[in-house]
Amino acid sequence: MRQGWAALAAFAIATSLAAQEFHPPPVRRADDRGTRLGLFGFGVRGGIELSWGSQLILGTTLDAGNLFTARLRLRPSGEIGLFRGPNTYTGSLEAVYRFTGDEQFATPYAGGGFSVAGHDRCGADPNCPAAWVNVVVGFELHYRSTFNWLLEYHGMDAFRRNRVYVGLTTRRGN
Repeated sequence: MRQGWAALAAFAIATSLAAQEFHPPPVRRADDRGTRLGLFGFGVRGGIELSWGSQLILGTTLDAGNLFTARLRLRPSGEIGLFRGPNTYTGSLEAVYRFTGDEQFATPYAGGGFSVAGHDRCGADPNCPAAWVNVVVGFELHYRSTFNWLLEYHGMDAFRRNRVYVGLTTRRGN
Protein backbone atom coordinates (compact mmCIF):
# COMPACT_ATOMS: atom_id res chain seq x y z
CA MET A 1 0.00 0.00 0.00
CA ARG A 2 2.84 2.32 0.87
CA GLN A 3 4.47 1.71 -2.49
CA GLY A 4 1.17 2.54 -4.25
CA TRP A 5 0.91 5.90 -2.48
CA ALA A 6 4.56 6.67 -3.22
CA ALA A 7 4.08 5.81 -6.90
CA LEU A 8 0.94 7.97 -7.08
CA ALA A 9 2.76 10.90 -5.41
CA ALA A 10 5.74 10.52 -7.80
CA PHE A 11 3.37 10.45 -10.77
CA ALA A 12 1.54 13.60 -9.56
CA ILE A 13 4.83 15.49 -9.05
CA ALA A 14 6.19 14.42 -12.46
CA THR A 15 3.05 15.51 -14.32
CA SER A 16 2.85 18.86 -12.50
CA LEU A 17 6.50 19.62 -13.34
CA ALA A 18 5.90 18.76 -16.98
CA ALA A 19 2.86 21.04 -17.06
CA GLN A 20 4.98 23.98 -15.91
CA GLU A 21 7.10 23.69 -19.04
CA PHE A 22 4.24 24.84 -21.26
CA HIS A 23 5.36 27.39 -23.84
CA PRO A 24 2.54 29.47 -25.31
CA PRO A 25 2.61 30.10 -29.05
CA PRO A 26 4.42 33.29 -30.13
CA VAL A 27 2.29 36.42 -30.21
CA ARG A 28 1.73 37.65 -33.73
CA ARG A 29 1.53 41.37 -34.37
CA ALA A 30 -1.92 42.45 -35.50
CA ASP A 31 -2.32 43.09 -39.20
CA ASP A 32 -2.10 46.81 -40.06
CA ARG A 33 -4.87 46.52 -42.64
CA GLY A 34 -8.57 46.82 -42.00
CA THR A 35 -10.80 49.07 -39.98
CA ARG A 36 -10.28 48.97 -36.22
CA LEU A 37 -12.30 51.30 -34.02
CA GLY A 38 -11.70 52.07 -30.36
CA LEU A 39 -9.96 54.55 -28.10
CA PHE A 40 -6.26 54.30 -29.05
CA GLY A 41 -5.13 57.68 -27.71
CA PHE A 42 -6.03 61.26 -26.97
CA GLY A 43 -4.51 64.72 -27.12
CA VAL A 44 -4.91 68.20 -25.71
CA ARG A 45 -4.09 71.35 -27.60
CA GLY A 46 -4.30 75.09 -27.45
CA GLY A 47 -3.94 77.75 -30.09
CA ILE A 48 -5.36 80.81 -31.71
CA GLU A 49 -7.85 81.53 -34.42
CA LEU A 50 -6.17 83.85 -36.88
CA SER A 51 -9.45 85.24 -38.22
CA TRP A 52 -12.71 86.38 -36.65
CA GLY A 53 -11.34 88.11 -33.56
CA SER A 54 -8.21 86.04 -32.84
CA GLN A 55 -9.79 83.86 -30.14
CA LEU A 56 -7.86 81.58 -27.80
CA ILE A 57 -8.85 78.00 -28.71
CA LEU A 58 -8.63 75.10 -26.23
CA GLY A 59 -9.47 71.58 -27.32
CA THR A 60 -9.09 67.87 -27.06
CA THR A 61 -8.98 65.13 -29.66
CA LEU A 62 -9.27 61.34 -29.65
CA ASP A 63 -7.52 58.71 -31.73
CA ALA A 64 -10.65 56.67 -32.45
CA GLY A 65 -9.23 54.02 -34.76
CA ASN A 66 -7.98 53.04 -38.19
CA LEU A 67 -9.91 53.38 -41.42
CA PHE A 68 -8.80 50.70 -43.92
CA THR A 69 -5.10 51.02 -42.90
CA ALA A 70 -3.11 51.94 -39.77
CA ARG A 71 -2.07 55.25 -41.33
CA LEU A 72 -5.59 56.57 -41.96
CA ARG A 73 -6.97 57.58 -38.57
CA LEU A 74 -10.38 58.68 -37.39
CA ARG A 75 -10.19 61.73 -35.09
CA PRO A 76 -13.19 63.25 -33.30
CA SER A 77 -12.45 66.47 -31.40
CA GLY A 78 -14.05 69.24 -29.40
CA GLU A 79 -12.93 72.87 -28.97
CA ILE A 80 -13.90 75.99 -27.08
CA GLY A 81 -12.99 79.49 -28.29
CA LEU A 82 -12.61 82.11 -25.55
CA PHE A 83 -12.16 85.91 -25.36
CA ARG A 84 -12.51 88.45 -28.17
CA GLY A 85 -16.16 88.07 -29.06
CA PRO A 86 -18.73 85.47 -28.10
CA ASN A 87 -17.45 82.10 -26.90
CA THR A 88 -17.50 79.51 -29.70
CA TYR A 89 -17.95 75.74 -29.55
CA THR A 90 -16.89 73.27 -32.21
CA GLY A 91 -17.27 69.50 -32.53
CA SER A 92 -15.34 67.90 -35.40
CA LEU A 93 -14.92 64.52 -37.05
CA GLU A 94 -11.86 64.18 -39.28
CA ALA A 95 -9.92 61.50 -41.12
CA VAL A 96 -6.16 62.07 -41.03
CA TYR A 97 -3.56 60.27 -43.16
CA ARG A 98 -0.16 59.87 -41.45
CA PHE A 99 2.69 59.87 -44.00
CA THR A 100 5.09 57.86 -41.77
CA GLY A 101 4.68 55.20 -39.13
CA ASP A 102 4.27 55.85 -35.40
CA GLU A 103 7.85 54.78 -34.64
CA GLN A 104 9.39 57.74 -36.52
CA PHE A 105 10.73 60.86 -34.76
CA ALA A 106 8.54 63.18 -36.86
CA THR A 107 5.16 62.14 -38.26
CA PRO A 108 3.57 64.54 -40.76
CA TYR A 109 -0.14 64.17 -41.53
CA ALA A 110 -2.95 65.74 -43.54
CA GLY A 111 -6.67 65.19 -43.76
CA GLY A 112 -10.12 66.64 -43.69
CA GLY A 113 -13.56 66.37 -42.24
CA PHE A 114 -16.48 68.38 -41.01
CA SER A 115 -17.50 70.34 -37.91
CA VAL A 116 -20.65 71.49 -36.21
CA ALA A 117 -20.04 74.94 -34.73
CA GLY A 118 -22.00 77.21 -32.44
CA HIS A 119 -21.52 80.20 -30.16
CA ASP A 120 -23.03 81.97 -27.17
CA ARG A 121 -26.65 82.92 -27.80
CA CYS A 122 -26.82 80.40 -30.63
CA GLY A 123 -30.60 80.09 -30.21
CA ALA A 124 -31.13 83.70 -31.31
CA ASP A 125 -29.03 83.24 -34.50
CA PRO A 126 -30.88 81.61 -37.43
CA ASN A 127 -27.53 80.46 -38.93
CA CYS A 128 -26.50 78.65 -35.76
CA PRO A 129 -25.36 75.90 -35.45
CA ALA A 130 -23.34 75.83 -38.63
CA ALA A 131 -21.78 72.92 -40.56
CA TRP A 132 -18.20 73.52 -41.67
CA VAL A 133 -15.84 71.69 -44.03
CA ASN A 134 -12.28 71.37 -42.61
CA VAL A 135 -8.76 70.73 -43.82
CA VAL A 136 -6.01 69.76 -41.37
CA VAL A 137 -2.23 69.69 -41.84
CA GLY A 138 0.30 69.06 -39.09
CA PHE A 139 3.03 66.92 -37.63
CA GLU A 140 3.90 65.19 -34.39
CA LEU A 141 7.37 65.19 -32.86
CA HIS A 142 8.49 62.38 -30.56
CA TYR A 143 8.70 63.67 -26.97
CA ARG A 144 8.68 60.59 -24.71
CA SER A 145 7.85 56.95 -25.20
CA THR A 146 4.16 57.67 -24.60
CA PHE A 147 3.76 61.30 -25.75
CA ASN A 148 4.29 63.44 -28.85
CA TRP A 149 4.26 67.19 -29.36
CA LEU A 150 1.96 68.33 -32.13
CA LEU A 151 1.85 71.41 -34.31
CA GLU A 152 -1.26 71.70 -36.45
CA TYR A 153 -3.07 74.04 -38.85
CA HIS A 154 -6.83 73.85 -39.39
CA GLY A 155 -8.54 75.55 -42.30
CA MET A 156 -12.16 75.52 -41.14
CA ASP A 157 -15.43 76.67 -42.66
CA ALA A 158 -13.95 76.30 -46.19
CA PHE A 159 -10.88 78.39 -45.14
CA ARG A 160 -12.94 81.28 -43.72
CA ARG A 161 -11.49 80.42 -40.29
CA ASN A 162 -7.85 79.53 -39.76
CA ARG A 163 -6.53 78.00 -36.56
CA VAL A 164 -3.03 77.06 -35.40
CA TYR A 165 -2.51 74.65 -32.47
CA VAL A 166 0.30 73.37 -30.25
CA GLY A 167 -0.32 70.43 -27.94
CA LEU A 168 0.53 67.01 -26.58
CA THR A 169 -0.90 63.71 -27.76
CA THR A 170 -0.44 60.14 -26.63
CA ARG A 171 1.80 57.98 -28.77
CA ARG A 172 0.10 54.83 -30.00
CA GLY A 173 1.93 51.54 -30.19
CA ASN A 174 4.88 52.15 -27.86
